[in-house]
Amino acid sequence: MGTWKTRGLRGSTLEELINQSNEKYRANHLGLIQKIPTPIKPIEMDKGTGHITLAYFDQKSTVDYIGVVQGIPVCFDAKECGVDTFPLQNIHPHQIEFMRDFEAQDGIAFIILFYTARNEFYYIPFREILRYWNRKEEGGRKSFTYEELDKSFPIQSHSGVMVHYLEAIRKDLEGRDA
Repeated sequence: MGTWKTRGLRGSTLEELINQSNEKYRANHLGLIQKIPTPIKPIEMDKGTGHITLAYFDQKSTVDYIGVVQGIPVCFDAKECGVDTFPLQNIHPHQIEFMRDFEAQDGIAFIILFYTARNEFYYIPFREILRYWNRKEEGGRKSFTYEELDKSFPIQSHSGVMVHYLEAIRKDLEGRDA
């Protein structure tokens, strides 16, 4: 097993907290959100145990999570950032395309970003991600900073839900209706 600092384990703490939150949402009939596994193609298997010993990513994955919250389709990705600058290379063009298409079908797409050094979680609506993405595509910054992030969508823990993002979805929806 790799150490905490290895690339393959980045985000695993955030994803575990989100998975626990999603279980609470399901148990309380607030939403049904599932983690989307990254598709892999096995190359070698241990004949004795049946475990995969060598594999590669079979295709591009879409986003980390997809589901429904009280009748509203949602999809989102979970990202961690150890510094105050988030590189947009951590979001892939096929993910932007998927989130754009998802919102065109009246769904809600967003990113949950965990600033590990600050111990702060933020909900970033797709429209904000797209603003940063378009700036990059037009030759501007290839990242966004903590300072420029819209801080009106913080995610707090609440009633045993460690990453309680439903309030941010509600606030995002209210902003769309205005």
